[in-house]
Amino acid sequence: MTKFGTFETHARLVERMAGALGVDLEERAQRGEEASEVEATDRVYRCLSCTAPDMCVKFLDAQAELAVPAVAAPRYCRNKSELERLAAT
Repeated sequence: MTKFGTFETHARLVERMAGALGVDLEERAQRGEEASEVEATDRVYRCLSCTAPDMCVKFLDAQAELAVPAVAAPRYCRNKSELERLAAT
């Protein structure tokens, strides 16, 4: 599937993927730990360029059923390295 949805749709996907890895982006922003609003926006734009949003939704829905954070983001995730780095801190 090609990209779908709006900026807001992908912002929610980024938030969900971060949450699946145990990262609360909103809390990090409130504590002043987010590098910048530009970086947060860049995450969403990377997500918008993804070619597998349908697979992402399936991964996130399956992950929501589990009681533990995911060990890693799927390899197709355009924010994989950054979100995994945040999860490790």
